Order: sequence, then C-alpha cells, then structure tokens
Amino acid sequence: MAASDPIADMLTKVRNAAQARHESVDIPTSKLKLEIVKILKTEGYIKNFKKAQDEGGHSIIRISLKYDEKNESVIHGLERISTPGRRVYSGYKDMPRVYNGYGTIIVSTSSGVTTGKKASEKMIGGELLCNVW
Repeated sequence: MAASDPIADMLTKVRNAAQARHESVDIPTSKLKLEIVKILKTEGYIKNFKKAQDEGGHSIIRISLKYDEKNESVIHGLERISTPGRRVYSGYKDMPRVYNGYGTIIVSTSSGVTTGKKASEKMIGGELLCNVW
C-alpha cells in the first residue's frame, strides 16, 4: 500500500472542484494544509476559506473557489512537488520559478510555510511543497 499524502489529496480535491466549477470544497484540517490555504488566499487563487465542522464533527477547511469573468477557474494548475517517498528541497539561491513568475511555489521553511519568492527574499531554503498557477 502506498503511503498516504494528505497534501496531494487536498490539491487533487481543489483541482477537481475547480474543474467541475464548484462553489466550494471541503478538506480535512491540518496545520500544514491551513498554511497552504492561507497562501492560496493571499496570492489570490481562492476567494476565501473558513474552518468548520462536518456532519461527523470533524474539523474541516471550507475553501471558496474563485473564477474569472468568463467563469474559468483562477487556478489553472496545482502540482505536488515533494512527496512522502521523494522529498524535494531547494536552497534560496536555486528556488525554482513557476511559469516565469506567473505561478507560485509553496515552500515549507524553518520559519513556517511561505512562497518561494518570500523564502528567497529572506534567504531561506526549504522543502518544495507544491506549485500553483
């Protein structure tokens, strides 16, 4: 059995919900997922999010998806980089750019989860979690 990857599951749920033009998507809560969702909001990829409870009383994050005037999803792609089986790290000097700066790379650093751009500015590297464009 493959190791579970909750971050990849979250990205897949968001990607599928955006393609299906859903208003919102619910994902199980974790500190890391919450940090990633905060970055998606800050960078303008989602409308909003809130912590809630599902019917079973489990804590979830409800993400409100964002669409442009043509009803196309603002998120064109979500891609997991580092996986439980293959961790990918980058120093701040070699921080990859997503689509020449049009996308955002989300990095887990020693001082929290941030974007690749901010990590480079602070001169800290870290684990490359995912790309969004």
